[in-house]
Amino acid sequence: MGKKSLIFIFMTVFLIFYGVACTTPQKKPQVEPNKKEPVITLYVAETGEIKKIALEKYLEGVVAAEMETDWPLEALAAQAILARTFTLEKIEEGGVKARGTDASTNIEEFQAYNPNKVNSRVKEAVQMTRGEVAKYKGEYIKAWFFADGGGKTSASAKEGLGYTKTPTPYIKSVKDPGINITTPENKNWQVTFPIGVVQKAVQQATGQYPGTITSAEIVERGPSGRATKIKLGETVVSAPGLRLALGNDKMRSTMLTGISIKDGNLVMQGKGYGHGVGMSQWGARALAEQGKKPEEIVKYFFRDIEIVKEYR
Repeated sequence: MGKKSLIFIFMTVFLIFYGVACTTPQKKPQVEPNKKEPVITLYVAETGEIKKIALEKYLEGVVAAEMETDWPLEALAAQAILARTFTLEKIEEGGVKARGTDASTNIEEFQAYNPNKVNSRVKEAVQMTRGEVAKYKGEYIKAWFFADGGGKTSASAKEGLGYTKTPTPYIKSVKDPGINITTPENKNWQVTFPIGVVQKAVQQATGQYPGTITSAEIVERGPSGRATKIKLGETVVSAPGLRLALGNDKMRSTMLTGISIKDGNLVMQGKGYGHGVGMSQWGARALAEQGKKPEEIVKYFFRDIEIVKEYR
């Protein structure tokens, strides 16, 4: 073999080795979740007992209680992500301090829970999102959800809930696709309250008795069109606060289309069902029917969040 041939072979081997060494990035070690599935303490309001339960098992009962169990699997799975996030965020805050537990089956203390409604679809929805939570800049989000936005979700937690305790920049206003498939009462509702009931509600919401109420008007609306302040007689009250005092199931939302005093009653017309902050459940169903994945559904309703797998 000639000298030139030896030099050529040497240079070829050198370039192959050097090129690979320089251009092939070193593989980073695979990062695996170092957390195990939490086992939580649950106060069972119906019996008064406190029991330990695996988080994923607990979530089955939550999803079954919070959403219709025959809805699309992806919608149920999106609900599971938010339920998991809600639970872990609340536990991080100290859980149910009055009970000394992580969670409670009392909806007024924590979130809805009904293990009797769990079916195979719910189990699959929880399993397919196992360990998945929604975070904003590394922190659990306030995983708010509601039934129907009346065509549009709330622009902020303050607008829909009157919530200002902590910043929630991930809340945004988007079109609610659930408007196309929701029930008739969510598209257009009307409710009547006796003035005596309204006076007590205003006092509860403001701490002051409003006196005679002969007029009613919306004096402020938020960016999504929801009423944020309502004037009843001479008293201005927070619309979310008034809804809470009158009953969330009666004053279905603050997406009001009309308000007046008639025959000694307060009459309201409106759209949607719920506070409008975060994920619309009817909207989640609509997106699921369009073929969206659970993670895509959650991200549609919350701004700049990431879905993180906390544990295997």
